[in-house]
Amino acid sequence: MTVEKERRFFEEQHVVMKRISTSFQNGRIGHAYLFDGERGTGKEAIALYFAKLLLCDQPENSVPCETCHSCRRVTSRNHPNITMIRPDGQDIKKEQMSDLIFTMTKKGFELGRKIYIIAAAERMNVAAANTLLKFLEEPEGEVTAILLTEAYHSILPTIQSRCQRIAFHPPSRERMIENLVEKGITTSMAATVTMVTADPDEAFELANDDQFAHMRKTVLKLVEASDLHVQEALLFIQSDWASLFKEKEETERGLDLLLYAYRDIVAYKAGLQSVPTFPDQQEFLRSLSMKMTYSKLSAHMDAILQAKKQLHGNMNRTLLMEQLVLSMQEGLLVV
Repeated sequence: MTVEKERRFFEEQHVVMKRISTSFQNGRIGHAYLFDGERGTGKEAIALYFAKLLLCDQPENSVPCETCHSCRRVTSRNHPNITMIRPDGQDIKKEQMSDLIFTMTKKGFELGRKIYIIAAAERMNVAAANTLLKFLEEPEGEVTAILLTEAYHSILPTIQSRCQRIAFHPPSRERMIENLVEKGITTSMAATVTMVTADPDEAFELANDDQFAHMRKTVLKLVEASDLHVQEALLFIQSDWASLFKEKEETERGLDLLLYAYRDIVAYKAGLQSVPTFPDQQEFLRSLSMKMTYSKLSAHMDAILQAKKQLHGNMNRTLLMEQLVLSMQEGLLVV
């Protein structure tokens, strides 16, 4: 990550930075934090900044010096007192949590606080979450946990209650769209990518990615196919969808885009003035809003969210999508 990008995160999340600074200044450092925010809001960059501040040899005005041996090692990602955990495949597994606890409790660390950062904490499986919970309840010595998540409500309530929640707010979506349009991106594509990520750089890359454009088009075709005969919709899944959304991560992105399409439909039905995800599909999605009840739209969105949860299990992805389509077919009722 570039220094310029880090600086932008720090500026955009000035409320978070102020809270961290105040906590440090007052000597009120918690033993566990939950950094909650959309993709691209700088959670990991600020978690590492916080770790650097906590380990700095000579902080000044609640800011790390950036020049001491400790700060330099945090910057180069090789400080021995910091442990980073990421999903192993699609999940964070119990073995990873057990290894973490062993690492946190064994000797060999330098003096000072020990810090562990868990990226995508919502992806902890049940066993991993329960193992972490026990450690959160009985931390040994000066230990600080920083959990990063894009889905706060997917974290176990018992873990939520033991962490200080720090909310990361995304930049103005309208301003991001304006900036992308100024760079030559169409308004429709800009509206879509700014729903996928709050990071302007990533949004620009997605907007210029031919595969993402194909994904976007295919998701909209699925919405259209779901309005047709069930056999046509299932055939679409087996041919067009399955050949494009091969990996779990790709399927998850497709489900996100599908969910956003139905959010657009709900917004049209309710007469809301929010910026849609697919403004170029206004006529089609508005026509669907006239055909579907609120209860069925809600059922559709719940089914998509459930499919996202099942995606991280061992269920066959094509079968998962076929079941989702069947569920959606049942929901297309005329008001």
